[in-house]
Amino acid sequence: MTCKEDYYDYLYKIVLIGDSGVGKSNMLSRFTRDEFNLESKSTIGVEFATKSVYLDEGKVIKAQIWDTAGQERYRAITSAYYRGAVGALLVYDITKRQSFDNVERWLKELRDHADPNIVILLVGNKSDLRHLRGITPEEATRFANRENLAFIETSALDATNVEQAFHQILAGQ
Repeated sequence: MTCKEDYYDYLYKIVLIGDSGVGKSNMLSRFTRDEFNLESKSTIGVEFATKSVYLDEGKVIKAQIWDTAGQERYRAITSAYYRGAVGALLVYDITKRQSFDNVERWLKELRDHADPNIVILLVGNKSDLRHLRGITPEEATRFANRENLAFIETSALDATNVEQAFHQILAGQ
C-alpha cells in the first residue's frame, strides 16, 4: 500500500549554492517545514530535505532540495552534489557585498559541473534587512540579465518570496 505522501509524478533535485552565512539552510527549512532558526549553524557537508508540490493539472512533484556548506573546505563534493540537479538557487546576502561578488565564481562552478540545461535562479536573501542593503535590486537584475538568469529577492526570516523562488525553479522544468 502506498502512502499519499510517497506518491509523486516527478522527482526533481534542486541545489542551493552560495557563500556560507547567506541563509541557504534557513531557506530550505522555511520551504520544507515553514521554520526559521535564528541560531542556525554552518552546514557541515551536505544536507537535504524533500517537499511535495502539487501542480494545477493534478501532478505531484517531489522536490529534493540539497543544501551544501558554503565554505571552501567542502568544495571537493562538487560534481556529486550537482549530478542530476534540474534547478539551482544561487543565493547571496543582500547586506554582504562579498557574497554578491562571489556569485560569479559560484555560477562558473555550477556551469562547469551541472547539466547545461539546469534552471538557475539568482536569489538575494535577507530582504527583511533592507535598511542594511549593500546590493540594489537593479544591480542584481543587471547581473542576472547579463548571465541569462531569473532573479528574485527573498527573506527566509519572514517567508517573503521563499515559496515563489522554489516554485519558479520547479515551473522551469
